[in-house]
Amino acid sequence: MTALTITTDRTRFLRLALGLDAVVTGVNGLGYLAGAALLSDLLGPDVAPLRGIGAFLLVYALGVGLLAAREAVNPAATMTVIALNTVWAIGSILAVVTGVIEFTTIGALWAVAQAMVVGLFAAVQLVGLRRLRSQHSSQ
Repeated sequence: MTALTITTDRTRFLRLALGLDAVVTGVNGLGYLAGAALLSDLLGPDVAPLRGIGAFLLVYALGVGLLAAREAVNPAATMTVIALNTVWAIGSILAVVTGVIEFTTIGALWAVAQAMVVGLFAAVQLVGLRRLRSQHSSQ
């Protein structure tokens, strides 16, 4: 009989949160970039800003994905991701509430839903970072 060795990666939860953020953000970015003409009519903003947002999201997703894939999770970089996600979520809500961006009804609903998802990513990543720090300090 062979012995079963179980190892736990104390960064697993945080890596999963960052990795999922990267995938969802990347898919969203691709959608904005490739489908800007269709999405403009559906959501409201013009094609050029949607393409710009798509390009930004792809670059951001790549950075978050690289952070998740590193051997050692960088707490400062993770805090930057959490801060940027928080700013994105709040900014999306403010864009809808203030009308600074002319959304269709579907576009406004999409922006709020997206803000909620991004805010959830920030919250889960913060929990993961706190867990990592508390596990590290208890060793």
